[in-house]
Amino acid sequence: MVVVTLQRNKCIGCNYCVELAPGQFQMSKKDGKSVLLKSVDRKGFHTLKAADHSIHEPCEAAAKACPVKIISVKEI
Repeated sequence: MVVVTLQRNKCIGCNYCVELAPGQFQMSKKDGKSVLLKSVDRKGFHTLKAADHSIHEPCEAAAKACPVKIISVKEI
């Protein structure tokens, strides 16, 4: 299981996450911030739990590239 978390309210809209993991992230046309697709929002933390381990590498790359460090990726 891969768990990806995004603190969306701190997003600066740099678009790196979308470039590196387009299957999991997209930019909102409303506010220009990143959206973690198929995630659940709990108090500003958008969390995606996926059994598909192929998303781990691109999401990890997105987390490392994020200039404000608001993406976390864990494998459980």
